[in-house]
Amino acid sequence: MTEEDLLRRVAALLAEHDTGDRTAFLRARFDAGLAWVHFPEGLGGLGAPIALQPVVERALAAAGAPDNNPRRIGIGLGMAAPTILRHGTDAQRARFLRPLWTGEEVWCQLFSEPGAGSDLAGLATRARRDGDDWVVTGQKVWTSSAHTARWAILIARTDPDVPKHAGMTYFICDMTAPGVDVRPLRQITGEAEFNEVFLTDVRIPDAHRLGDVGDGWRVAQTTLMNERVAIGGRPMPREGGMAGVVAETWRQNPELRTPELHDRLVRLWVESEALRLAGQRLRESLAAGHPGPEGSAMKLAFARLSQRLSGLEVEFLAADGLRYGDWTMRRPDVVDFTGNDAGYRYLRAKGNSIEGGTSEILRGIIAERILGLPAEARVDKDVPWKDLPR
Repeated sequence: MTEEDLLRRVAALLAEHDTGDRTAFLRARFDAGLAWVHFPEGLGGLGAPIALQPVVERALAAAGAPDNNPRRIGIGLGMAAPTILRHGTDAQRARFLRPLWTGEEVWCQLFSEPGAGSDLAGLATRARRDGDDWVVTGQKVWTSSAHTARWAILIARTDPDVPKHAGMTYFICDMTAPGVDVRPLRQITGEAEFNEVFLTDVRIPDAHRLGDVGDGWRVAQTTLMNERVAIGGRPMPREGGMAGVVAETWRQNPELRTPELHDRLVRLWVESEALRLAGQRLRESLAAGHPGPEGSAMKLAFARLSQRLSGLEVEFLAADGLRYGDWTMRRPDVVDFTGNDAGYRYLRAKGNSIEGGTSEILRGIIAERILGLPAEARVDKDVPWKDLPR
């Protein structure tokens, strides 16, 4: 597969389908293998190198074709899709991947709990088998986009009599099913982009189980590794993201510049560009089916850099940086790290070191799995979950 091959396919797509009908065009693009070119044929891809995806994006953007609003469906694209592709059945891939990519069905992630955030394997949400269904009861928290989601990726405890990492199973949960209750959590920005979700006797068919019973932790690792890349290493143009926003603030306010602030901004800009290029290489590794601990390093670096950049912008703007335009309660459809004003960016960036794995946990992963340092002592490794103190 070459660039010329892809451009011919793009030209054929544009010639045969009306770009004015957004949903129909996106469905046709998926069917043509131009959604994820690195996915298998028949599942939105062509089995081509992921490095060729920008060729498709540029050609379609130049033609004015609609995109699938990736910021709105980021959890589906970055977390659910690679997990379904790797661990799902043929029927699950055929059912879920196409509407996930076109944005017709939004996804959320039901992982964290009030008593199991950083220690995700300690989760207490229970799933018990009842014929061809599983009945799930528990509480999840910090669930971004749960208020707009049609489906959720969910891990629950199916065997409390084995150690905590061994007794979990991974499911696809219907967010419209009876017993699912979504409640907003207002955050420091004033918004409620995430929620707490209560599950009361929610029935999930066994056909919506991903992976084997009791193998949920291994399946979840695919999600988590991809999540960290989706947050810290997502595709971005040069001077994209927070670095571009802060650089533009600098350009628009020459009267506020100082040599010291200029030196700090340049250093952060260089770090941002290095992170962007590292993210590109890591995405290629993920596309080859090799998610690893490097995603943790990317996400850790992203959080640290985003907070330093947004802090520099507030400091640069002085009194104006303390203004906050709108603190009204909203439940946005899109998670926006860089929108609104400098005050919003500064506050929102604080969450970067929590979401997708706390920075403290990620440092432990990097120390053990990348640097090869001795592992922390774990006294609960071989203890049945039901015997752990909570």
